[in-house]
Amino acid sequence: MTTRPGLCSVTFRRLSPERVVELAAGAGLEVIEWGGDVHVPAGDVGRAAAVARMTTDAGLGVCSYGSYFRSGADEPLTPILDSAAVLGADRVRIWAGDVDSCDATPAQYAQIVSRLRDATAEASERGIALALEYHRGTIADTSDAVLRLIADVPGLTTYWQPSIDAPDAVALAEYDALAAQVSAVHVFSWWPFDRRRRLVERESLWHPLFAAAAAQPTPPRDALIEFVPDDDPDLLAPEAATLRRWIESS
Repeated sequence: MTTRPGLCSVTFRRLSPERVVELAAGAGLEVIEWGGDVHVPAGDVGRAAAVARMTTDAGLGVCSYGSYFRSGADEPLTPILDSAAVLGADRVRIWAGDVDSCDATPAQYAQIVSRLRDATAEASERGIALALEYHRGTIADTSDAVLRLIADVPGLTTYWQPSIDAPDAVALAEYDALAAQVSAVHVFSWWPFDRRRRLVERESLWHPLFAAAAAQPTPPRDALIEFVPDDDPDLLAPEAATLRRWIESS
């Protein structure tokens, strides 16, 4: 299986879905993850149907639905799954709570795990998989924390992205620890801290990472551009060319 190059629609929140589709197709990308905050609000199945049509009409696929489900005890998942199903997305990106793993109490951890088990079962009944956002401010913020969580909630996979301010060697070690569980990668170059750079400026991270991913029995299904400097639409095509080069040379 070859990893598909794609785009997170949240890269261009201020643009219409039509423009996002136009940009992704023009950049030679293959898939889009549609975000649930602006472009495809959860539960608005009419909007999801329209966005699905414009995506497929452009020759692109919908790879996933980027939700903001936080695994709250009483937080509904059903509207999110409704939108994902109409989009044709078989994967929903979710968030594991709103506290760092090192700060979560046993009770908080147990509550999140319980909700994630129920959510995974509900999604599975509809043929949809759930995947964790790998992110600080959640209990999926380190490779060890994610591995623990996936062991406690069978059926989950995870996204991966470089931790903020992690040097290349540290980020690559984090990826290697999780590689067998990674279903998608968020691709961006922030260095140092949250300064946005062109992808090629972290070639020393991304080129070996895609080589490592390609060596996996099951590589990540998707590599999704998530940010570009200054949210500039004109940068998507050259950034996509860099991403495709890394994938194709791995």
